[in-house]
Amino acid sequence: MLVVMQQGATEEQVQHVIDRLVDLGFDVHRSTGVIHTVLGGVGGRYDFDLAVFEVMEGVKEAHRIVSPYKLASRSFRPEGTVVQVGGVAIGGPEVVVMAGPCSVESREQIERAAEIVARAGAKIIRGGAFRPRSSPYAFQGLGEEGLKMLRAAADAHGLLVVSEVMDHTQIPLVAQWADILQVGARNMQNYNLLRELGRQQKPVLLKRGVSATIEELLLSAEYILTGGNYNVILCERGIRTFETYTRNTLDISAIPVVKKLSHLPIVADPSHGTGRRDKVAPMARAAIAAGGDGLLVEVHPDPERALNEGAQSLFPEQFEELMAQLRLIAPAVGRKL
Repeated sequence: MLVVMQQGATEEQVQHVIDRLVDLGFDVHRSTGVIHTVLGGVGGRYDFDLAVFEVMEGVKEAHRIVSPYKLASRSFRPEGTVVQVGGVAIGGPEVVVMAGPCSVESREQIERAAEIVARAGAKIIRGGAFRPRSSPYAFQGLGEEGLKMLRAAADAHGLLVVSEVMDHTQIPLVAQWADILQVGARNMQNYNLLRELGRQQKPVLLKRGVSATIEELLLSAEYILTGGNYNVILCERGIRTFETYTRNTLDISAIPVVKKLSHLPIVADPSHGTGRRDKVAPMARAAIAAGGDGLLVEVHPDPERALNEGAQSLFPEQFEELMAQLRLIAPAVGRKL
């Protein structure tokens, strides 16, 4: 259920509509835009006359939403959502680049990485302190000590931090040190984790699962939104197909599709999307040209000696070149970097 209030509708009129929605069993989510206030009703009864709301004072229009995701739908916030975090706006006119190593390996490594990505123009450093790995024998991260190293390196170079949270019990710890909490592809449908992330207000970067449809991605975002946290950033990171040349198939078409279906900003991860260093830059350029709001790129001071994902991590000079290219592409699609 969606009710769009008229421009200039009074608070009393808005509250009257909210009260009526609650009477019908809806959980009401309010979105106040530049011109209109939009009320989204989730759940509730549907055996009522829609005209009851259409004729209420202050109401511009009312609709039943047939899509399975209500709050993630573009109709809930037609103007789009801009996630504000530490002075950086994701989803606005500026393309935001998040870059850094797959994992925090040492103090020296993460400090060097922060220096590299900040100098090239990234606003946010990425780095995993808890790493979900297919093999139990692979490097799993440094835990809390890694988070502390990541935060110190970011602060020294004026960067924000995005880091992965793997379990709902880790949320308080990761939130203490990171500005954005990342949900990895393996956890996209970890609904207990998503519900808990909805109960806190730090931005969440939600990665698409390796076999997930776009609708499933938006439904996972809906779990976070229904908890009251609207600071959700979607991430296209490649899906598993029958192609074996690349690690995954980066679905560039998902970017304009999501832009049509949802108000949430979307970024791309060409590093996991391809798994090959030589393919990261071309796919990063394509993602921005397709309308992506940002990038999540793996950069390592010495990729050949990286403990995780060295083959898909850019060398520092490659990242600097990519940023220079993006500064030419972004204005061509009405954005800036």
